[in-house]
Amino acid sequence: MKPLMLALALAACIPVAAVAQTPQASEALTEHQIRTRLAEQGYTKVNDLKFGDGVWHADARSGDGNRVQVRLDPRTGTVYPNEQVARMSERDVRAALAAAGYTNVHDVDYEDGIWNAEADSPTGKDVEVKIDPNTGKVIGTEKD
Repeated sequence: MKPLMLALALAACIPVAAVAQTPQASEALTEHQIRTRLAEQGYTKVNDLKFGDGVWHADARSGDGNRVQVRLDPRTGTVYPNEQVARMSERDVRAALAAAGYTNVHDVDYEDGIWNAEADSPTGKDVEVKIDPNTGKVIGTEKD
């Protein structure tokens, strides 16, 4: 699929709410809720749980007993383990960000189970963006 066609297709699929900035305290899941989401998905021995870079971070043991680092969407609790394989390419991520109104996208890389990029937000702020590796949805932002 050509980049422009992909950007237009993604723009039609990404709701405006999907490009929102880091959630307000009232919108973000609490530490207890995040721990519960991890336990529900089979993660144990959760350590170093903290919020930073627009997402929750933790070290844990996966269901198969392996030690993993995870990132979590602060609104939904979706877990992104560091060994997850990205389904989107860098080009797809850039197209999704452009369709969501981000400009000057650079330093795009896949690390710890999620895509990261630096860009200017739709409101013109210089931000670091965390992106879902399967959908291209912005899951967190932080001032750069």
